[in-house]
Parts: sequence; C-alpha cells; structure tokens
Amino acid sequence: MTGLDQRIVLTGDDGSLGPLLRIAEDRLPAGESYGRHAHRAVDVVAVVLSGSLRHGWGDRPVVSAGDVAVLRSGAGLDHDETAGDDAVRVLQCYLRSAGPDADPSYEVHRAASGWIDLGRTDARLWVARVRPGASVTVPTGLLVLRGADGVVLEQQAGRRVSEPGVALVWQLDNARPSWARD
Repeated sequence: MTGLDQRIVLTGDDGSLGPLLRIAEDRLPAGESYGRHAHRAVDVVAVVLSGSLRHGWGDRPVVSAGDVAVLRSGAGLDHDETAGDDAVRVLQCYLRSAGPDADPSYEVHRAASGWIDLGRTDARLWVARVRPGASVTVPTGLLVLRGADGVVLEQQAGRRVSEPGVALVWQLDNARPSWARD
C-alpha cells in the first residue's frame, strides 16, 4: 500500500453492531493501489464517494462515484484495487460473511440510490446523495453521513438530512452474533 490515507470511522468487531465490523474512509491518489491482499469470511461494501477504482479480481470492473460495490469473499480470494486517474475516496464497510464457505463473488450497483440488495437477512443498506440546497428523508437505522465537514454517525429513528454529501443508513440485526459470545 503506497499513498493510502485511511481513517477508521466506526468499529464493531466485538459484535455490538451485529454483522457490521468496521467502516473506513479510504483515499488513494491517482494510479495508487492497496496492494495485493486476501479476504476470507468477510463481505466488503464499497461506497465510492468520488473518483474511481478498478477492482483487480474477476472481470476487473471499474467503480465510480455514486456506485456501490459488494465483494463477498466467502471461502477466500486475493485481489487488489487501484485508483483511477481521478484518484478515489471510498467508504469501505466490512461485515462478517453471511456465507463464509461460499464461492467469492463481486457485484456493482451503478448510480446506487435507495435500498441496496446485499443478499443477507441481518443487514440492509440504504444510500442517497444529498445535493446542495436539497434534503432527503432517511429511514430508521445507523446513519453514516459523509459531508464536506466530516462524518456524522448516529443511531436515529428516521429524519430529514439537508447537509450535502452521501447518506448511508444501516439497518442491522443487533443481536449479539454467536461468534462474539463468550
């Protein structure tokens, strides 16, 4: 990893957020990559905030601002991701895999808005871009709002959001998972 600027936004690797383990905001300069690395038994939901990113696995898709990519690593895979000519800023959301022994898969939801099908019963994701001068009503859940002035995190019962940026709402089965119990 050269040039990666990563800020951890949230951690729940103790099971307190159900399947959600971590959210990181990553920035990579143009042409830089994470470096080849492995994932196993984790789902990574990448919400591209700006720029673009080429995924180095499968058919090597490019994901751009507004897209949401879902990597299900299942039994394991090695891959890399490289920023496009316009660099990249991305929220990487890590969830414990719903199918840890399954074959890996990758899908891209282009210009994502509203509910994203994650193929799981314990986690739902809703996404919206809030344009300057506009507002959106977000559903109940854990709000992650990435605006110009930083990241807001709050468990909320649904509300209007008028700060420009990207709004994510996670609805999670917060029952402590079996892997987190003593």
